[in-house]
Amino acid sequence: MNYKLLPLSAAILLCTHAQLGLAQDAASDNSAQISPKEGSIEEITVTGKYAVEQTLDTATGLGLTLQETPQSVSILTFERMQDQNITTILDAVNNAVGVSSEEVDNVRNNFYSRGFRIDSYQIDGVPTSWSLGGDSGETVADTAIYERVEFVRGATGLLTGVGDPSASINLVRKHADSRDLNGFVEVATGSWDKKRLTADVATGLNDSGSLRGRVVGRYLEGESHVDYYEDDKSVFYGVLEADLTDNTVLSVGSSYQHSDPKSTVWGALPTFFSDGSKADWDVSKTTAMDWNRWETTNTNYFASVNHMFNNGWELLANYNHLTYEKDTKLLYVYGSLDKVTGAGLNAQRYRSDGESKQDSFDVQLKGDFGLFNQTHDFVLGALYSEQAAETFTQQPLGGDMSGGYDRVDVDNFYEWGDLYEPEWLDERTQSQDIETEQRGYYAATRLSATDKLKFIIGGRVATWLRTGFDWSGNVDYGNEDEFIPYAGALYDVTEAHRVYASYTEIFKPQSSRDVNGQFLDPLIGKSAEIGLKSRFLNDRLNTTVALFDIQQDNLAQLDTDFIGTPEQQSAYYPAEGAQSRGVELEVVGQPIDGWNINAGYSQYTVEDANGNDLNTDIPTKIFKLFTSYEFDGALQGLMLGGGVNWQNETYSEGTNPAGNPDRFEQDSYVLANLMARYHFTDDLSVQFNAANITDEKYYSQVGQFSSYRYGTPRNYTLSLNYRFN
Repeated sequence: MNYKLLPLSAAILLCTHAQLGLAQDAASDNSAQISPKEGSIEEITVTGKYAVEQTLDTATGLGLTLQETPQSVSILTFERMQDQNITTILDAVNNAVGVSSEEVDNVRNNFYSRGFRIDSYQIDGVPTSWSLGGDSGETVADTAIYERVEFVRGATGLLTGVGDPSASINLVRKHADSRDLNGFVEVATGSWDKKRLTADVATGLNDSGSLRGRVVGRYLEGESHVDYYEDDKSVFYGVLEADLTDNTVLSVGSSYQHSDPKSTVWGALPTFFSDGSKADWDVSKTTAMDWNRWETTNTNYFASVNHMFNNGWELLANYNHLTYEKDTKLLYVYGSLDKVTGAGLNAQRYRSDGESKQDSFDVQLKGDFGLFNQTHDFVLGALYSEQAAETFTQQPLGGDMSGGYDRVDVDNFYEWGDLYEPEWLDERTQSQDIETEQRGYYAATRLSATDKLKFIIGGRVATWLRTGFDWSGNVDYGNEDEFIPYAGALYDVTEAHRVYASYTEIFKPQSSRDVNGQFLDPLIGKSAEIGLKSRFLNDRLNTTVALFDIQQDNLAQLDTDFIGTPEQQSAYYPAEGAQSRGVELEVVGQPIDGWNINAGYSQYTVEDANGNDLNTDIPTKIFKLFTSYEFDGALQGLMLGGGVNWQNETYSEGTNPAGNPDRFEQDSYVLANLMARYHFTDDLSVQFNAANITDEKYYSQVGQFSSYRYGTPRNYTLSLNYRFN
């Protein structure tokens, strides 16, 4: 592997390790720990504000800590999200190590890791399917209801249904684990007249504290840097937890997120003029009208039972019901734009409503057993999930239906703003009726060969089936009873340094279609990873170095020469012999009192069997850093922080409107942010956040080649927070 920036990464890591030595004496007796609350099942050791030493099920289901998991794991804690003003899943991805995003429009986003798209999601460790096409606002869902967001990079097919070589994202809900009244209220304002109100209240509901409750609410409204666009979002979450016995906890709850943005975009800005030259629009330019909407409502009802047997084994059972609803009135702009007159574009007016419902059941039994004078771990689990999605469309009255869909000429894109909302026909036509079924049975064990050497062996028998029809035709693909193996090994070189290795196979049905509208064959391949996990300063600082190698066939690649239509906007072809090799480094923790840090660097190459670069629209080198410091003495109460996100150049290639081969690229860029917080009292504080402080103008998506989006320019948020307990 030829990694030009690897020496720089190693230098950063070595410098950090050197600082650890200087700080060792100062921190030797200051390891911050939170003992488990009375009646709580989990034990949490907090190593500063940005890292937790907690058992997690995201990768193996064995309830291992980050140090015990043979994969790269990153966590955004609630404190980190609060410090950096991270309020959506998209924000979390953009600031987490080793992952990146690509905006499709105002509502939809694609997430990537190690060169491949992330399609595996969990809520409280239970696999979940987001709505088909990601069009119900999940990627911009609010993080107010989550205690943390976990990112396990690499394949997680053991737990998430099918083998996916990129990563899995686990959203961990806030729990009702407090017996006493506590919480906070926050009001915030910011750029483009944004206003936000948040409340989070938890308390015991009886004298003994065996019944506890928690409610979280948030409301957001405001305008945007994009013309016409306005936000309107409300969030509610409630959960009850009851100690049925000393060993049994029941949790029931629900969440509700409603978003009704105005002037949402479907698609993006045109990249080229008809003569082949590239356009350079203002960041406020839009292809939406003031009547456009993309209203979404996400509702989740859930229940779980956690029982601890007297022998230490644990039984967990979960039920989740998810409903996603959407109601849209949109414009899709396409065509060949004349540079002089602004003519040549067309717009499709589109109205739809739809609903997706998913029910999932998950049961898991895990514990340890003794054999050959060693203690070993075991987990056995099963999942069943079914999802049904429907979409209905309405046509505009008197529209030009040539080609089977509505078409309106755009007289002059330079004078955009006068495409009226049509009168919609009452008749609704069903354009999507899809059912998806998932079944999975898995088992894994961690065998302790010695006190220092451990092996993890497991596998999953997975079924994933999708049938029905959508805009592009009949849908019938998937596979039954596919076996996905998983293996890992860990060896303690010293008490503070652990080397690990893991291996799993890849099998993933694909929804991408080729130029003939046929589904691509499933992804197949294998994924391997080796690494070193280290702890310093009495566990106050953790580091991870990982090397990975992913090989797969049938990787979907965008056909940039395909001329899209509203029925099929894009086409893909399968790449054979795709290989991704790379390195990841992460440093997280609190090296000295008051100073919290999370930094990471990732780098990889992804090529096909002939050595051609793949997925070139995704950054292959990413550095992310956020750090904060809480002062004491004369400046006690003041916290200052900041960070930088850097990524290398990205591009897509195709044929421009003049018929010539062309490349659309984004140069490497840096986004910098700052924060400051001041505590007037222990309970009352004010916080200021500034993002993209250099006002960098950059593309947030270049993969479509013929259209693109701009990232968010410089913006700020000022908030006032009151805590009570």
